[in-house]
Amino acid sequence: MVRAKKHLGQHFLTDKNIAANTAAALDTSAYDRLIEVGPGTGFLTDFLLDKSPELILIEKDGEAYEFLRRKYAGKPVRIIHDDFLKISIPELTEGRQTGVIGNFPYNISTQIMFKILENKELIPEMVGMFQKEVAERIAAREGSKTYGILSVLTRLFYEPEILFNVSEKVFHPPPKVKSAVIRLRRKDNPPQVDYRKLKHLVKSAFNQRRKTLRNSLKNANLPAEKIPGEFLDKRPEALSPEDFLKIYHWIYGNDA
Repeated sequence: MVRAKKHLGQHFLTDKNIAANTAAALDTSAYDRLIEVGPGTGFLTDFLLDKSPELILIEKDGEAYEFLRRKYAGKPVRIIHDDFLKISIPELTEGRQTGVIGNFPYNISTQIMFKILENKELIPEMVGMFQKEVAERIAAREGSKTYGILSVLTRLFYEPEILFNVSEKVFHPPPKVKSAVIRLRRKDNPPQVDYRKLKHLVKSAFNQRRKTLRNSLKNANLPAEKIPGEFLDKRPEALSPEDFLKIYHWIYGNDA
């Protein structure tokens, strides 16, 4: 068997019902290729074999990679020994629409989310197991303590939904936190913006979340004079994702 490695943030799922329900949350009608991130021993993979005509497993752990190669020998599964965070999604997907699923390592789950957002044009759906706190942050709405950069960027491009919570008792080894499965479905008409500029704007606002937007933009050398005062006098957690989109267009223009 594969040993769970702490430095990789591995906690292997042991409950088949949760694995089945996680796989069942996918709606593959909008794409014909599926990536599983960090499959480990293939516990979730077993429920994905019939979900998509093309299944790609990306596993960083060499021991798990060799285990998966033996387990799925002769199966229509492509197994890649690499780090998902370092892989080029456009090259891997060849420009095709591709779903993403995984029991994500908790130590890099936020980075995985940002990678998905950077490649949102190619990823219409994501179903993932996250630390519950991170899942709540992804789906948070303005006005809540968990609302932040990830909440704003996710909700501008996707419809996030926390599907169910997962006890720490169904993992080996058990993590010290509770988990949750969240699904993202890309909006039908997501905003057409320069993602890097948008991320810079949102990040600049939340880096000083106790300050008003006026002070945050000033410190980030962004032109606050282009923005109506009713927005400038608010703190970032009071601004909706749609408000940030308006601010983006006031700063960068409609063609940015």
